[in-house]
Amino acid sequence: MLEPAVIVLRLMQYAGAMILLGSPLFFIYALPRSGAASAAQTAWARPLLAGAGALLAIAALLSLPVHASILAGSIRDGVKPETLVAVLTGMDLGKAAICRAGAAGLAALLVLVLKPGLPSWGLTAALGAVAVASFAWMGHGAATEGPIAPLHLAADIVHSWAAALWLGALAVFALLLLARPGTAESVAALHRALHGFSGMGALLVATLVLTGLVNSAILVGLDRIEGLWLTPYGRLLSLKILLFMAMVGLAAANRYRLTPALGRALETPATESSALAALSRSVVVEAGLGLLVLTLIAWLGTLPPPSAH
Repeated sequence: MLEPAVIVLRLMQYAGAMILLGSPLFFIYALPRSGAASAAQTAWARPLLAGAGALLAIAALLSLPVHASILAGSIRDGVKPETLVAVLTGMDLGKAAICRAGAAGLAALLVLVLKPGLPSWGLTAALGAVAVASFAWMGHGAATEGPIAPLHLAADIVHSWAAALWLGALAVFALLLLARPGTAESVAALHRALHGFSGMGALLVATLVLTGLVNSAILVGLDRIEGLWLTPYGRLLSLKILLFMAMVGLAAANRYRLTPALGRALETPATESSALAALSRSVVVEAGLGLLVLTLIAWLGTLPPPSAH
């Protein structure tokens, strides 16, 4: 009964944290610092970040009584103060949840209080990085023992950071495209952002592949490779890899076909609408696949990996 709640709360935390780290960094390195095309001039930048912080903080706090109830064997015993204190003080996931909720709540407050701009985005991204890193203590990353434990923990954190940078940027791209850039300046800024993200995207994909291989080697094991299709964890991991490959394919199409098409449309405005529509469809599908990947990650964190058998 409580396991679906754990998965939903994990998904909410992942989604909030990806935006809290990846989106403000994208504002900084990809969008103009000022002018109509800057993030500070959009109507949705501050609500996006504040909403992501609030979502993450609430879900992290709600996860505490849920985990306590699983530990105690019932909801009634799980909400007892002594059980909650045990989770908070005696379990890494409890400490990580409090750290995550604090970072997310502070980020949401700063977004609402500070003037939109580089300092606000930078502080928000820094707090988002703390929140994302804390996920390693919510899943399998911090459970590994022995000499390989530091490598697994580091790979898990870097993997999460890379995913947040990609998905947070993807959320911004989707919003920019769905808002339908109304001026030549905003379309040109979007094209520069798409073109500029290409190099970053390639680096993020390489990082995700490398750290993913490290994590898979530890959690599945080269001597248990059949676990990829014989265990629930392995089958979900295989599906996650397929969805990731589909996202990479869409990202490549954006970079090598749709982004150049938008560049050409800047010189021939008659084709601008169709170029933007094609990009919108591709980015929305890619974002949808990203959400499915996050759902699978939330589910995977509740299952024992093949290496545990």
